[in-house]
Order: sequence, then C-alpha cells, then structure tokens
Amino acid sequence: MLDTKNIQCPYCSETIELVIDPSEPHQEYIEDCFVCCRPIHLIVDIDSNNTNIQALSEDDDYY
Repeated sequence: MLDTKNIQCPYCSETIELVIDPSEPHQEYIEDCFVCCRPIHLIVDIDSNNTNIQALSEDDDYY
C-alpha cells in the first residue's frame, strides 16, 4: 500500500505531494519539483510509527 506525504520544495517553497512506498525503510532518490522543475534530493526513513522525509536542494549537505 502506497502512502502520500506533503513536503515543501527547498527552492520555491511550494507544497508538493509525494507518493511513498513504505515497503523500503530507507530510500534516497531525486524527484523534480512539479512547480519549478528543480531536482530535489529526497531522503526517506520509515519506522513502525513515523515517516521522516528530508527534502534537500543541490547545495544542501546531508548525512
């Protein structure tokens, strides 16, 4: 079953709805903003109760 979550684009600050596959506990991928078309680096971590999403620009550092 797929889940949906809202994030803010790190470039244009528009709210974007993402479709998340909860079958993978850790995911990293690039998805373009539907509004400004810039690439968003998404880091998704899922545990039993929470879905944590980091939406980073090309200039953001991540670990």
